[in-house]
Amino acid sequence: MASAQLMLQNIIYKKRNFVYAFVRHRLFVLCKQSLIRVQSAEGIKRIEISPKSNLKQLYDSVQSALKVDGFGLFKERSFVNELQASGTQLVGTTLKHGDMLFLKQMAGTSSRRASTAAMENVAFNRTTKQINEKSNSSSMRPSLDVIEDEVDQHLLKSDGTIKRERDSKLCHHNANGRCVHCSPLEPYDENYLKEQNIKHLAFHSYIRKQTSGMDHGKYFVFDDINCRIKPGCREHPPWPKGICSKCQPSAITLNRQTYRHVDNVMFENTKIVERFLNYWRTTGHQRMGYLYGTYEPHTDVPLGIRAKVAAIYEPPQESSRDSINLCTDEGAEDVEAVANALGLKKIGWIFTDLLTDDASAGTVKQIRGIETHFLTAQECITAGELQNRHPNPCKYASNGIFGSKFVTICVTGDQTKQVHMEGYAVSAQCMALVRDNCLIPTKDAPELGYVRESTDKQYVPDVFYKEKDQYGNEVQRLARPLPVEYLLVDVPASTPLQPQYTFTEYDKRQPFPIENRYIDGQLQDFNALSSYLSAWAQEEFLDSISDFHLLIYLYKMDMIPMRQHMGPLLEAVRTKSPNRAADFKSEEVWKLLESLVQASSTGGGTTSYPSGAATSAGNAGADAMDLDASTWTCNHCTFINRGELTSCEICSLPR
Repeated sequence: MASAQLMLQNIIYKKRNFVYAFVRHRLFVLCKQSLIRVQSAEGIKRIEISPKSNLKQLYDSVQSALKVDGFGLFKERSFVNELQASGTQLVGTTLKHGDMLFLKQMAGTSSRRASTAAMENVAFNRTTKQINEKSNSSSMRPSLDVIEDEVDQHLLKSDGTIKRERDSKLCHHNANGRCVHCSPLEPYDENYLKEQNIKHLAFHSYIRKQTSGMDHGKYFVFDDINCRIKPGCREHPPWPKGICSKCQPSAITLNRQTYRHVDNVMFENTKIVERFLNYWRTTGHQRMGYLYGTYEPHTDVPLGIRAKVAAIYEPPQESSRDSINLCTDEGAEDVEAVANALGLKKIGWIFTDLLTDDASAGTVKQIRGIETHFLTAQECITAGELQNRHPNPCKYASNGIFGSKFVTICVTGDQTKQVHMEGYAVSAQCMALVRDNCLIPTKDAPELGYVRESTDKQYVPDVFYKEKDQYGNEVQRLARPLPVEYLLVDVPASTPLQPQYTFTEYDKRQPFPIENRYIDGQLQDFNALSSYLSAWAQEEFLDSISDFHLLIYLYKMDMIPMRQHMGPLLEAVRTKSPNRAADFKSEEVWKLLESLVQASSTGGGTTSYPSGAATSAGNAGADAMDLDASTWTCNHCTFINRGELTSCEICSLPR
């Protein structure tokens, strides 16, 4: 009996030791692995990782477990301090067992971002199958259906490297050799950009920088910045009754944009701007216009783009000394049709902010500067709206468009009180805020914007910016209010040393009046057309007709159906072909216009019409003539005129 009890005690003792050993083993394993919780839009995922692993390996583990790309990890739910994917910092020294991390998809960044891992050019270890999966992913591959601008296609094919000559003092190799002192530099080389005083990277240089050292099969992608609730979430009632992490837009931290889509704005000649400023000089009222021109490579900036302005179109507007109000432009489509036929496109807008300081000296007041503002919040919002209307087609964007080449030119006074042009563009973040109706101006401070607060009708994400406090510490502020310099990108504006002329160069002859100027001497009417063509009668026809404002006026004429016949004329102007212009001059529609001009200049009498036109015009005139001798009806515009008049009061054509 005693031996049986002893045997039972030994069995219990062995089982107890086995349990203790098993528990000690599990504790040992748990001590070797840390449990990190990661919260994303899909829920909470648990990640087991060794405390001795670095943060870069943590990002790799999260990426493999959650099947996501282009993200950042944060310790706070507000996404304030990002956990940097360092290859030297260990998990055990940064995080504790059971810590919660918050995952945020990073908009407008590389899909291989994984925080700052992309900047360290640390390649992920992928199997061949994973590489093929990434290569076949439509969300990662540049879109082949997007048709980019010609200048983008040209720069994409160009080498882009910065060539350097052989240094006779530092290079000790033969003429065909290369060393660190003479080998070409990348277009994003920081030292070169600082030496050349280039403040921002060109857009294509920025793309080259992001894609340099990228693994085979991986692509760079610009994601759209979203400030609105994603529609269609069925897990809760619509806003304001419910919201969740899946449909809620992420908070935005504003950063000064390091790149720009356009690196320089060049007006072909000074007369383009001078004609635009003549309105302010005549009336004292401010003026606004749209810039029409082309994009071309800018050789002064590696892989840079320059916007070349050939003309300024002034839409209908009501202006005063301090304000500009745009009116509905019923002829906007006609202007676009003429511009497209001439090979031009709308590339920006220009406005004045000028106040006379000394009229005798010709000086103006300096209103804008570092102590006041460069652009007002309202002007930034307007620029953002216009840029959203003219997006930049980009095959590296997830939705086919990203940013804009549309530029903003402000004509104002500089430090020397002279008229000066300053160019800007607003950032992609500003475009998103304006597009989603999140940004409004302030009432009393033009240099400050304000991010809307959420209402029952609209949810607005938190927007932050960083600045230094009085002690030099970088602190984060809520963008209510917001200094607009966080939204701006400088774009230099200039004119070339040797003037260029897409249209006619005017010397002593008066150019054709500019549209929508309702002041004496600058009206676009038939009298102005008659005077202009009469003054240019002895000149080359192509030179006389090569005027952007004249072509628009002819295209929109109602008394003669010119638009149906102007295709060959616009092609002649675009190609600068005198023969094609001469062929158009011999057509019946132009001969009819010349006959009307001749009759108008002689003040009446018999009109010399082309063959076949005299009979129809005469019959129309007889039918239009009123039986009452005291009045007569114009056979062109049907206006009823007084009997003693020899020409129409409305269209100025002869009776």
